[in-house]
Amino acid sequence: MPAPDTGKIALFIAVLAGFITPFDLSAVNIALPTIANEFSMDAISMGWVATAYLLASCVFLVPFGRVADIIGRKKIFIAGLSIFTLSSFVMIFSTSALMIILVRVAQGMGAALIFGTSVAILTSVTPVAGRGRALGIYTTAVYLGLSMGPFIGGFLTQHLGWRSIFLINVPLGIFIIALLAWGLRGEWADARGEHFDIRGAVQYALSLICVMYGFSLLPGMFGILLILAGLIMLAVFVLRELHIPSPLFDITLFRDNRIFAFSNLAALINYSATFAITFFLSIYLQYVKGFSAGYAGTILVIQPVMQALLSTYAGRLSDRIEPGKIASVGMALTATGLILLVTIDATTSLTFLIATLALLGIGFALFSSPNTNAIMSSVEKRNYGVASGTLGTMRLVGQMLSMGIAMMILAMVVGKVAITDALYPQLLTSMRYGFFIFFLLCIAGIFFSLVRGKVRDDQRTP
Repeated sequence: MPAPDTGKIALFIAVLAGFITPFDLSAVNIALPTIANEFSMDAISMGWVATAYLLASCVFLVPFGRVADIIGRKKIFIAGLSIFTLSSFVMIFSTSALMIILVRVAQGMGAALIFGTSVAILTSVTPVAGRGRALGIYTTAVYLGLSMGPFIGGFLTQHLGWRSIFLINVPLGIFIIALLAWGLRGEWADARGEHFDIRGAVQYALSLICVMYGFSLLPGMFGILLILAGLIMLAVFVLRELHIPSPLFDITLFRDNRIFAFSNLAALINYSATFAITFFLSIYLQYVKGFSAGYAGTILVIQPVMQALLSTYAGRLSDRIEPGKIASVGMALTATGLILLVTIDATTSLTFLIATLALLGIGFALFSSPNTNAIMSSVEKRNYGVASGTLGTMRLVGQMLSMGIAMMILAMVVGKVAITDALYPQLLTSMRYGFFIFFLLCIAGIFFSLVRGKVRDDQRTP
């Protein structure tokens, strides 16, 4: 029996892994109103069902990206899939809001191990000339997961209950693990033998937890103090990492690599400005418009479908045209879509909403694949795991900040209460404030995307 083609198997596994985690995230978003109703959650607690997953992912992503570089990316990838699959199974038996949030933390940890290694493995086995195409296919899988999440998640929630969303993850996770054991030969550990910075990992984790939990408590004084404590710890972490021989997070990549630094900053801004769109619109469609979860999911699928259709093309285009230029156009289209969303109210037509979601999807596609290509092509092979983990961190921290902004606005305008008919005007006001803040973030993101420099002047071959 001939040996499997490692490159093709790695791409197929990355595609499946790239699908399963965003599918879970977007499917849960559409089910949040149903989950909140079952467990009598207020608007802030409902937001924590999504945020707990993101926070755990952020906490574990960079440390285990480094562990993967030292002991092997395949090992960490399998561990992540196992944790994610098992926690998905446990979620089926949830009996309280607290249990849901705690299991979402476990899911987030598993997802972090997957995020931090899948792109690194794919980049390790793909020649530089075809890297944009491979990353474009991977990005397409991510957006397919986002696409299918609202549609399938809405259908399952409406007809089989929200627990069925997590049941899908179990057989798919088992299949990917089996495929890994059979078809992905070899191991990738380009930093084998180097030291793991445990102290730095603890500092990093505590700083993120303080910042995000404090963000959710704003505008209260305790929330402000937590954020300040988290930022101080983060500053200490950065200074320490600059002066140790085997850092957890290679800060010099940001200091000495302009393309890497500005491409990651652009990614952070992009995700900060876009992730909570689905959260807001899911609530809007089901509460204000009165649509079922299934119908709301069908509408929201427009945006990621456009991403999925165009991401591979955008990735290929970035192999020929400077990625920064394409990504900047994508960010500009996203900003246009966001300013259009500022105008929505209870009478907004579905035609307008669908057209705006399509525009946002095009913008996301033109930004994500080229930006990922720029980041991974700007570092040496030994840093693929760190670069992949850093990009994943930018995505997850951005998503966290996006949810933090959304929850802060809801807390200030709606309050920590269950959403009722009488609060719909306040809910709409919250959404408009949020979309305008996201628009301003995108404008800043266009600048950082444009000034990153040229990838092809600094491209390294593996």
